[in-house]
Amino acid sequence: MSTSNPSRRRSLTPYFLIAPTLVFLAAFFAWPMVQGLILAVHDDEALLPLVAVASVEGDRTGELSQGAAVEILGQQGNTIEGELTSDLLTEQWFRITGVGTDGAAVDGWAPETRIRVRDEASDGTPLAGTVRPRLGEGAEPFTDVLAEPNERAEVTGALDDRAEVEITQVTVLEVWFNVRGQSNDGTTIEGWAPSRFISAFESGEEGRVDRGSDGEFTLRFVERMFNDRFFSPALRTTLLLMAIILPLQFLLAIGMALIVHSRLKGGSGWLYVFSLPMGMSDLAVGILFFAIFTSNGLLNSILDLFGLIDEPQVFLSADTRGWIIGAIVLAELWRATSIVMVIIVSGLQAIPDETLEAAELFGATYWKRVRYIMLPLLKPSLLVALILRTILAFQVFAVVIALSGGEIVTVLANETFRQYFSLRNNNVASAYAVFILLLSLASSVFYLRIVRTQDELASR
Repeated sequence: MSTSNPSRRRSLTPYFLIAPTLVFLAAFFAWPMVQGLILAVHDDEALLPLVAVASVEGDRTGELSQGAAVEILGQQGNTIEGELTSDLLTEQWFRITGVGTDGAAVDGWAPETRIRVRDEASDGTPLAGTVRPRLGEGAEPFTDVLAEPNERAEVTGALDDRAEVEITQVTVLEVWFNVRGQSNDGTTIEGWAPSRFISAFESGEEGRVDRGSDGEFTLRFVERMFNDRFFSPALRTTLLLMAIILPLQFLLAIGMALIVHSRLKGGSGWLYVFSLPMGMSDLAVGILFFAIFTSNGLLNSILDLFGLIDEPQVFLSADTRGWIIGAIVLAELWRATSIVMVIIVSGLQAIPDETLEAAELFGATYWKRVRYIMLPLLKPSLLVALILRTILAFQVFAVVIALSGGEIVTVLANETFRQYFSLRNNNVASAYAVFILLLSLASSVFYLRIVRTQDELASR
């Protein structure tokens, strides 16, 4: 008889523990990232399908691209699908009863343009009116009454000019245009489309496709991002800030961490002092340093106190871009160095005291212990800090806005915001966001690759 080995039974506990994490990552990371990527390469309004009849259920006759020129051949009213919005071109129809040209009672529909309202209810609802006379030589002296609110509907009767009618119902219809235009392959197509998608010119005979109802994948938004006149300056400034801030930040963070780790008298107090900037938001730090560099700020006050200037200096202006870059660097160093310091301190605490004591016993000076023992053992912590700070450096935004307004000095995150908020171009903004994401991923892979390569070389 065989018995099962309890040690080989698969425990489901780890799967239950990791399930909430996977759900969180899928809902708040993977799904938004996929949607942002789709938004960057997919135009939801790229194509406008034309149909054979003025109905959403009509057969397609072809597709026109957004912005395509069209010739307007005719129009008719149709029931509004969805909500009534400001971009709809509408027409109003009245259901009327009256005495026809043949003396018989007539019941049917007529457009608002043919009926002059003479009586209204207290809420403005039309109750009665008269038929408008047709002007012009040769104009027919009567108005057709239709079975449905549609110019192509069956005629149920006719009314003489100025005939009195009773209005029993009012309906609002969306205008559909019968248009002709050229598709992407140069083929001329003709069909019907709702007015919400067509911009008719003043002549009423020509127009263009304002937007479509079908989408397509395209690189147009990515190209617009690369061709944006702010893209190159934003990329250069972002990389410049990273090149300046990251080395200085790590040098300062290592020094601060060594002070905390040295267990000097009041060492815990140093940790609290160094960690204070972590409690301030990016924008608050930007405003703080803006107050330092203004004409009446702290820097001018100190220079004036020591007699170094005769009048306040302007540090943050279009002519002093270098000062703005310097102010951003100082603000970022003050704000984010503590994050790196905390990571390094945690790494130093993981180094066994016995290792450092043994090195000291064999005559290693403090700086040799730092160089040959602490820093090599800190490599995992330094790698984590480097990846984190690089990703955050690509996202620097609030400090730049506070110190430059986002105009004199701009970065990639600022251009993402400008496209989204100021220009209302979600697709190009998403292209910027995806570009920042790709830069962050590429830098992380690069760091991990470098570390792995060094480990492989060391193991040989």
